[in-house]
Amino acid sequence: MGAPAWSLFGMEPIRAALEYARMQMMDTTSLPPGDGHPVVVFPGLAADQRSIAPLVSFCDRLGYTTYDWGRGLNTGPQGDVNAWIDDLAQHVGRLVSAHREQVSLVGWSLGGLYAREVAKILGRRVRQVITIGTPFTGTVEQKNASWLYRLVSGPQPLLDEKLLARIGTAPDVPTTSIFSRSDGVVAWQTCIQDEAGAHIENIEVEGSHFGLGWNPEVLAILAGRLSQVPGRWQRHAAREA
Repeated sequence: MGAPAWSLFGMEPIRAALEYARMQMMDTTSLPPGDGHPVVVFPGLAADQRSIAPLVSFCDRLGYTTYDWGRGLNTGPQGDVNAWIDDLAQHVGRLVSAHREQVSLVGWSLGGLYAREVAKILGRRVRQVITIGTPFTGTVEQKNASWLYRLVSGPQPLLDEKLLARIGTAPDVPTTSIFSRSDGVVAWQTCIQDEAGAHIENIEVEGSHFGLGWNPEVLAILAGRLSQVPGRWQRHAAREA
């Protein structure tokens, strides 16, 4: 299994623009309202708060208290990865420290790896994790963005074997992976979780990688996932893996 076809990758900007246009026409009146609990959104590689602004704004409009991750441009983990993730988890804890409710973590692409790992550290402070186009299995070579990572973060390896094994394990909280078989950046197979656990699910959508953050189908699924009552989580009825 290699990276997606370059023809898919080349069409990413056009497809993402079309998805953005569809978002602008999206009817959100039938979506479940939010309960105000905190939501933290993590951007993908080489992205910042501007790329996840539609996600943040959408969650705000639903009625959640939404934060972007607050660290600007995502250049990937720097230095010791374990220490970097630990520091990020503490940062997220401070972001939502004023809330008594558990926090939901939403991550797009590489940001989804952060969400999963932060959830493992924060434990019961996390309500659920939702990843969007996040490759937590496989290798860097199965992603068309590997060259971009090396450009923004230098020659250090993104994932060693020990870390690959770690991120492939889902957190102990409800965890949803949203993926697209027409993703032009990461191989969709690397976004599939083992559904042996009752708290784990995979949901397929149709979309580009660059446009998943404002894809109407993704947004509707996100609204449904975030609205679930703590302790009564159920898998998405229309999931497909």
